[in-house]
Amino acid sequence: MHAYPEIQMLIGGQWRRVAGDPVINPSDGTVIGSVPRAGAQDLDDAIQAAAQGFRAWRKTAPALRAEIMLRAIALIRERVEEIAHAISLEQGKTLAQARAEVLRGCDLMTWDANEGKRLYGRVVPAEPGMRHTVIREPIGVIAAFTPWNFPMSSPARKVGGALAAGCSIILKAAEETPAGAVLLAKAFKDAGLPDGVLNVVFGDPAMISAHLIANPTVRGITFTGSTPVGKHLAGLAAQHMKPAILELGGHAPVVICEDADPEKAAIACIKGKLNNAGQVCVSPTRFFVHARIYDAFVDAMQRHGSQVKAGNAMDAGNDIGPVVNRRRFDAIDALTKDALERGARLVCGGNPPSGAGYVYPFTVLADVPGDARAMNEEPFGPLVLVVRVTDIDEAIARANALPYGLAGYAFTTSAANAYKLGDELEVGNLAINHLVSAVSETPFGGVKESGYGREGGTEGLECYTHVKSISHLMDWA
Repeated sequence: MHAYPEIQMLIGGQWRRVAGDPVINPSDGTVIGSVPRAGAQDLDDAIQAAAQGFRAWRKTAPALRAEIMLRAIALIRERVEEIAHAISLEQGKTLAQARAEVLRGCDLMTWDANEGKRLYGRVVPAEPGMRHTVIREPIGVIAAFTPWNFPMSSPARKVGGALAAGCSIILKAAEETPAGAVLLAKAFKDAGLPDGVLNVVFGDPAMISAHLIANPTVRGITFTGSTPVGKHLAGLAAQHMKPAILELGGHAPVVICEDADPEKAAIACIKGKLNNAGQVCVSPTRFFVHARIYDAFVDAMQRHGSQVKAGNAMDAGNDIGPVVNRRRFDAIDALTKDALERGARLVCGGNPPSGAGYVYPFTVLADVPGDARAMNEEPFGPLVLVVRVTDIDEAIARANALPYGLAGYAFTTSAANAYKLGDELEVGNLAINHLVSAVSETPFGGVKESGYGREGGTEGLECYTHVKSISHLMDWA
C-alpha cells in the first residue's frame, strides 16, 4: 500500500517545505496530509525561477524538449499505482478512475510533446527580393490554475501544452487535492527538466492569482474552474493586457432523439455520468428525451441506475466514491430536494447514507421542471435530470437556454438529426452516440460563459504562443 506523499512546493528546482492546511480524505473525513501556504516571497522566488527557466527552455531544441517530456511521462506511467492511490485518497474517485486519469494525463502530454515539434510558421508569397515569414514564439512565463476534480490530468493539460510550446510555468494547483501536481512535478524533475521551467505553489487562491497576474514577468494565464472565478481572473488579466485560456463551468445537455435506442442510450449515459461521481465540467446532466421513448428511457435509468454502488473510494466494489467535501455534498442534496419540492419525480437514489465521509448516491430525477435550481445551476455531482420534450427543436432550444456552452451530447441514428445538432447546439464540444467530449488530438473548450481559448489539439498548443510577422527586404543596401 502506498503512503500519501509529503506535499511540498517546487520552486527553481528545489522542494520547499512551508506550514499550511490539512488535506482531508473525503471517503471518511480523516486528515491525510498537509498542504503548504505560499507567501509573497515564495511567489516572487517562483517568478524569478520561471523567468530563468524560460530563457533556457525557449532556446532548447523542440526535439530535446520532447525527449525530456517523454522521459517524464514514462516515469509517470511507471508510477501510475502510486499516483492513482494518492489522488483517490485526496479526491474520492475510485482507484480504477484514478488510474485512468493518470494514464489520460500521460496521453495528453505525449501528444503535446510530439506536436511541439510541429508548431509551424509559414512563408507568405511576395515580390522578388522580399521575404515575408510568420513564426510562432512561446508566450513566456505562464501562470496556471487548476481545480480539485482532476488532480493529475488537469495539471497535465497545462504543463504539457506550455512546455511543448517552449514556455515555463508556475502551477497553482488545488489545495484540496495537491498530490497529483506534486507527483507530476517530481517525475519531470527526475527526468532532467531544467530548474525553473516547472514550478508548483499552493496557498490562498485570491492572493496568489492577484500576485502572479499583476507581475510583468508573467505573460499569460490558464485557468480551469468555475465561471465566477474565471470572470474574475479574466478581469485581472485584462487589466495587464495578458492573454488567458479559460475552461469554465458547464451544464451539459444530452439530447435523446426519438430514433435512439432508449436502453442503450441509458446504459451509455449512466457510464458517462459515473466518471468522478459527476464532478466533471463536461458531465452529462440535463437529459432532454423525446416523448415517444421518454418512459422507456426513464425505466432503463431506474433499473440500471439503482444498481450503481457508492461508497469508499478504496473499495473495489464501488462504482463511485464520495464527492470532494461537505460543501459539495450539501449543495447536491439541496438541489435534489428543491427539484422534488417543485414537482420532480425521484427515480433512484436521493437518500444519502449517514456516517463519516461525503458519499452521495447516484440520483436520477424525472419530470424536472424548468424552474428547478438544478436545471439552472451546475450540480457538479451524481445527479441526473430527465425532461420530456416533443421534438428536436424543443430539445435544442432548452439545451441552449443557459449561458453555458462547454460540452453537449446526443443519441440518434439519423444523419439529418446529427447535422442539425452539430449546426445548432451552442457548445464547444459535441459527442454523438458516445460520451467522450474530447481526445488528445482535438481542441477542448467552451463558448458563451464556459470560457475561451482551447486546450488540446494544435489549437491548444497555439494558445501558448504568439504570432510574429517578419518582413525582410533582402537586396537593401
